[in-house]
Amino acid sequence: MKRSTLIALLLLCGTQIASAQDWAKATLEKSPRHREWVTVKHDNRSVETFVVYPESKGKTPVVLIIHEIFGMTDWVQDLADRVAAAGYIAVAPDLLSGMGPNGGRSSDFAEGKTMTADLNAAADYALKIPASNGKLFVGGFCWGGGQTFRFATNRADLAAVFVFYGPPPDKDAMARIKAPVYGFYAGNDARIGATIPDAIAQMKSAGKTYDPVTYEGAGHGFMRSGEAPDAKDADKKARAEAWIRWKSLMSIGK
Repeated sequence: MKRSTLIALLLLCGTQIASAQDWAKATLEKSPRHREWVTVKHDNRSVETFVVYPESKGKTPVVLIIHEIFGMTDWVQDLADRVAAAGYIAVAPDLLSGMGPNGGRSSDFAEGKTMTADLNAAADYALKIPASNGKLFVGGFCWGGGQTFRFATNRADLAAVFVFYGPPPDKDAMARIKAPVYGFYAGNDARIGATIPDAIAQMKSAGKTYDPVTYEGAGHGFMRSGEAPDAKDADKKARAEAWIRWKSLMSIGK
C-alpha cells in the first residue's frame, strides 16, 4: 500500500474511531491512578509513551501494550488504566510517534527494525522503573496483536505474550519464541480465524506453547467494541470473558 493511501486511510479510520470513544475518555478522567506521558529515546527516535501506575505498596510486573492500527486512542489509554487497576504498571508506546503532520503521533506507522527498536526501548525503559519487579508481559490488539506475536520472536525475556485477534509471525521466526503465547480471537473474524489452525500446527512443531481461545459470536475488535455503550451482546460477553482470562493468566505469572 502506498504511503499516501495508508496515511489517508489511517486519518479517516482514526478520526471515526476516536470520535466514538467519548465514553472511554470519560472513564479515564475519573481514574484515581497516576498516569503520565514520557518520551523514550533510542537512536534518533523519540517514542511518546503512556504510563499508568497501579495503587500498590510493592513492586509490580510491567505490561507492555501495543495499540491498534488507529494509534493511541482514548480507548487504549483507558485500557492501560484498567491494566494498572488490576495491579500492573501499564506501558503503552505510541508507535506512530513522529509520523504525523509536523512530527505528530498517530498518522502513520513504522515497521520492521524500527518497530522492534521502539518496543525494545519502551520495554527497557519500563523494566528500569523503580516500581517494576522486573517481570515483563506484552499484549496487543488487532494490528498490535500481530506486532505482539512478532515481538515475541525478538524478545527473550518476556514472561508471557497475549495476542488479541492478530495474525501470527512467519513460521521460521517462531523458533525464536521463548515465552508462552495466549491467543484471544473472535468467532466472526474469518480473516484472522483462518490463520489459527496453521499457527497451532507451526507452534507445536517448533515446540512452543500456544493456547488460543475463540469467543463465538464476537466480532474483530471485541475488546474495544465490547465496552462501547452500543456494544453487541456477543462482544460484551467476549470482552468480559477475555478480560477475566487475561488477568488470570497474568496473575499466574506474577
